[in-house]
Amino acid sequence: MNNTLKKRIAILGSTGSIGTQALEVIEANPESFELEVLTANHNAKLLIAQALAYKPNAVVIANDALYNEVFDALDPHDIKVYSGANAICSVVEMETVDLVLTAMVGYAGLQPTIRAINAGKTIALANKETLVVAGELITKLAREKGVNIYPVDSEHSAIFQCLAGEFHNPIEKIILTASGGPFRGKNKTFLETVTKAQALKHPNWTMGAKITIDSASLMNKGLEVIEAKWLFGLRNEQIEVVVHPQSIIHSLVQFEDGSMKAQMGLPDMKLPIQYAMGYPNRLKSDFPRFDFRNFSQLTFEQPDLETFRNLQLAYDALAKGGNAPCVLNAANEIAVAAFLNDELGFLQMPDLIESCMAKVAYIARPSLEDYVQTDAETRRLAKELKVKY
Repeated sequence: MNNTLKKRIAILGSTGSIGTQALEVIEANPESFELEVLTANHNAKLLIAQALAYKPNAVVIANDALYNEVFDALDPHDIKVYSGANAICSVVEMETVDLVLTAMVGYAGLQPTIRAINAGKTIALANKETLVVAGELITKLAREKGVNIYPVDSEHSAIFQCLAGEFHNPIEKIILTASGGPFRGKNKTFLETVTKAQALKHPNWTMGAKITIDSASLMNKGLEVIEAKWLFGLRNEQIEVVVHPQSIIHSLVQFEDGSMKAQMGLPDMKLPIQYAMGYPNRLKSDFPRFDFRNFSQLTFEQPDLETFRNLQLAYDALAKGGNAPCVLNAANEIAVAAFLNDELGFLQMPDLIESCMAKVAYIARPSLEDYVQTDAETRRLAKELKVKY
């Protein structure tokens, strides 16, 4: 039982963009948060530096080959060191953890999130793929265990903030805003030759490589549409996307009387991270403030689903349901990795994803084991197919 007022935090994926910013939030609010656990995939050097700076109870390096390096550096400082995917699943169950921030990239976040929910831990969810892959299973489990899932994505945090005090009022629809990424307004001819260096230059946000490429292809928005359905219990037709290049309005809710609420602010992920970790309290911050004098116009336009086909593929997967979003996610993870390795062109990513969605067997009501098998089968197929492009 936690007898202090501080929330004790486990950060899964502490060396990534969300994880490093979450540590800044903890450092700025020592009276509210205490760090218990850090995990990382391969970045042993940064994990060691973080552990020495923040003194968590335990750390996990997912890559077993790096265990000795981390252990030798941290054992003299009385910090427990573990390695492997199973260890990540185990540390979230520690009695000394109150809230688990899941900031791992991709499908890898699914099993630790399930274990944390089963252990009754509050979830701050930055790993949208968990709900994309297994949204029905995750939300059902959270209800059964009485666990709250607080969104960290800026768009879903915006919806969550707009719904504060409105939980008894039905939603007519939500509108997720998209910046449009670095290629907004470009045509297919232009996109045929874009490089990863161009795709990694996001106009508004500083993020990890995978999510930045997803943003450039609009797949990130597609994943967010699917995530929103499960987070807020919505019907598919209640979720819209609008391109808002300035990224000041983070998303909107429209209620049954026609009134709309929007959450606004500068594009800074520390705010939604802090809101999720501090909920229900808004903690004072020194984040930069929005000034209307710096933005003479806020503009909006419809997304180009024909050019940026990934968003349409996500809508298709959502409409089909079952294991289709799981196929979408797994194929996209392989496609993005191939693009970053110069093995696939930008416009070939949706081609690969669409092929996988057509070829992998459809399961209408998948179990957890079905999701695991679907993910593995899709990755195998996508790796086979990518060499043909």
